[in-house]
Formats: sequence, structure tokens, C-alpha cells
Amino acid sequence: MADKTWKARERQVARYFNTNRTPLSGGSSRHTRSDSLHKDLFVECKLRKKHSVISLWDETNEMAKKESKTPVIALCESGRPGFWVMVHSDDLEKVSEIVKKK
Repeated sequence: MADKTWKARERQVARYFNTNRTPLSGGSSRHTRSDSLHKDLFVECKLRKKHSVISLWDETNEMAKKESKTPVIALCESGRPGFWVMVHSDDLEKVSEIVKKK
């Protein structure tokens, strides 16, 4: 029987972070509620047909390509300190290296 698509995606994400998918991930797991067994990261995978933030990333990516830059989206909320950073998994190491240089 073929794996459900969301399980395959959880496995893919877990592999990216050098760990494994949590068996019975979510509320049924006896290990953790995270979708991975990573010892330091709590990973939550969401598979949808469409995420609005990814549409924003697509637009940003097109503009970044024209300037030969790596797209990064900073999500901010009024009244909340800090921000959330969105980058494609292919660009994470590159962005991390750039941030370390600051």
C-alpha cells in the first residue's frame, strides 16, 4: 500500500533535518507531538494545496531572480516583537551563512 502523501512529506522534512518522522505523529504519538523525532527542533509539517505565504514567496522569488538575489520573506505582526523568516529549504544554508557574517 502506498504511503499517504502527507506521511511522505513528513518523512522528507524529517530527512532534511537528519532525523525520522514520528510514528503516529500528532496527538496519538507516545514520543512527541512534533512531526519529527529531532532532539532539538519541534517540526510541524502542513501539507495543503495552497498556502497564501507561498504565493507571496513566488512573487518575491520572481523579483529576486531579476536581481540575482536569494528570496527571503520576513513576516511581522503588529504588537509582537521579532519576526518569522521564510526561505525555501534549498536556500536555508546559504541564508544562514549570510546571517552568520553580520
